[in-house]
Parts: sequence; structure tokens; C-alpha cells
Amino acid sequence: MKKFFSLLLCLSLIALALPTFAEEAAPETITISTLNGNRETMELAVPYDPQRIAVLDMASLDILDRLGVGDRVVGSATTALDYLQAYVTNEEIANLGTIKEADLEAVMASEPDVIFIGGRLSSSYDALSEIAPVIYLATDTEIGVVESVRQNATTIASLFGMEAEVDALMADFDARIAALAAFAEGQNAIVGLCTSGSFNILGSDGRCSIISVEIGFDNLGDGDVTATHGNESSFELVVELDPDYMFVLDRDAAIGTDGAQLAKEIVENELVMDTDVYKDGHIVYLANPTVWYTAEGGITALDIMLQDLESALGVSAAAAE
Repeated sequence: MKKFFSLLLCLSLIALALPTFAEEAAPETITISTLNGNRETMELAVPYDPQRIAVLDMASLDILDRLGVGDRVVGSATTALDYLQAYVTNEEIANLGTIKEADLEAVMASEPDVIFIGGRLSSSYDALSEIAPVIYLATDTEIGVVESVRQNATTIASLFGMEAEVDALMADFDARIAALAAFAEGQNAIVGLCTSGSFNILGSDGRCSIISVEIGFDNLGDGDVTATHGNESSFELVVELDPDYMFVLDRDAAIGTDGAQLAKEIVENELVMDTDVYKDGHIVYLANPTVWYTAEGGITALDIMLQDLESALGVSAAAAE
């Protein structure tokens, strides 16, 4: 009897010492919320802990990089972003085309477990889905860029069981936004995009929306702006609107258009140079246009975007405390 109880005790100790099978076993797949090719929210089953990742969206690559799983990337779109050049110059990472046009053969040859895309490739969603599950994430101006980054980063982190990492990576963004918002209180602005020699005014439902939606500048361009690159505007309208600030995104510089006029050459004409916004030195040329134009939605991108605004406006979260 004593031997029986000793054996029973040993077995009990072993059972307590060993994790249960349920605790040990990782799921083969998880279900996430993503968008389909029509930009509709859907539930998608994707491999858990994917080992081979194809990336055709710079915001997603940015997040994967910050999570420390960039070594899983087997193929990437080309990019001019300095901080992601390791994924372009590494000969072991396949060139999958651009964020606007995927090389489907190269994507297939990379044998990915999962594929990340952005809005520029939504029309290729179905074709890419024939190769592997496609995760299509985007920023949502209704909830703001920061919250979109948080949600998208959490979605990506969930593929690796790394959700807890996201809060640490985004720890200081709220305070920085609050400091910029305190500066912007009661001030208005025009947010513009220079492209192909033209000046387009942007609303708060697209690019650079963080300036108005979260930071709080009253966007004088809100209303009828519906085009992807804003509505082409005259500088007479700029004079009429008489903004406190102007924020200018140089699209041609962002995408490396050869021989294009610089945004400053377009904006600083005789009409604008006679306005208070020019005389007060309140025209802000966003210092990292490639980040604003191609990577909005990434964690490092958000950091750089806030740095651009903090530097131009002389704002810091530490000073605001």
C-alpha cells in the first residue's frame, strides 16, 4: 500500500510539473479581421506563426520590422524608405514588384505562408489570394492614424503571439499627440499636396489626416475634397482662406519623380509670399515625404511623422508636461 501511495504521489508531482498539452500546443491557424478587395471587413483564417512572409505594403513591413520578425520576410516590394532598405538590398529577399504593381510570378516563387498588401493593390487581392492568405490592413481616418496603427500592429502581432509588445512600442505616442494638440488648439490650416506642378488641397479623410483628426488643426480644406490626391486648387483660394498654417506634402519627392519641381518652388509664388502664413514662417514642408506618402500606418513611420511636426512647430511632449 505504501508503494502504491508513493507511486501515486510521484505521478501527481510529474503531472503538476509538466504543462498540459493544451498549454503547449500552438494553434495551426488563427482568425483575424482584415479587408477584402472591396475594402470590406472580413474574418480570415491565417497560419499562426508564419515562417515565410511576402510583403507588398510598407506600413505592414514597418510593423513586422519593429516586432522583430523581419527575418521571416522572404519577399518585399521595392521602397525608397531609408529605414527599410535592408529588405531591398538583401539578396535573399525576393523583389516582388512595387506597392502598386505586384510581380505575381515572383510572389508565387517565394512560396509565402501569408501575403500583406495595402490599398494600392486591392485590385490584385483575388489573384494574390490564389497564392496564399492575403492580409489587407489600412488606416481609418474615423478612428485616427494612431489608433489605426495600434489596431493593425495588434493584428499583425497576434500572428506570432506578440500582442503584449505593441503597447510598449507605442508607449509615448499619446503624450506626443497631446502636446501637438495643445499647440494646435484654436488654429486652422491648409493641408496640401504638390504633384506634377500642381497644388492640391487635402481634406481630413485621407493622407495627412493626423494633422486635423488627432492633432486638431481646423482643416480649411474639409468639405468637397474627395479625390485620392485632394482637389486641385488655385493659390487665389489659399489667399482667400488665409490659413494660420500650411502643411505641404511633396508627392513628387516622395516617389522620386525625375525633374519635378520642388514643392517650395510651387508654393512660394508671388501670391503666397504676400500672405501672413508665409510672412509668419508658418508654411511647413513635411521633411520626410516618402514616409508620409508610402508608409503611413507603420510604427516607425508614425514616429517620424510626429518628429516632422514637432521639429517644425517647436513642440515636445517633455516641454508640455
